[in-house]
Amino acid sequence: MSRVLGDVGEQVGEEVRVERGPLGPAQFWRGQGRYVVGELLDSWVETAPWWQRTAAGGASADLVAPREVYRVEAVRAGRSRMSFAGVYDLCWDAADNRWSLVRVHD
Repeated sequence: MSRVLGDVGEQVGEEVRVERGPLGPAQFWRGQGRYVVGELLDSWVETAPWWQRTAAGGASADLVAPREVYRVEAVRAGRSRMSFAGVYDLCWDAADNRWSLVRVHD
């Protein structure tokens, strides 16, 4: 089961601060907590769905601006990976120059 952020008063794609390693995110900060990435589980590139358009009705630049998604196993700093690890989808949006947490898997 996964939870897409944005369902209960949250922005879709909660902004997070990420320290990037050679293969992807090495750690990230969510609120006051720091999460250490233990394993990169998967990564892929997404583009916006073709049906999304700008308010003016023309094709959006976002249609061709891909975003990188990283599925990671991470644990809050100071906790045991064996007991408290979670799976998170982190997204790098080059067009907006920002990282966001888009999904938390239970």
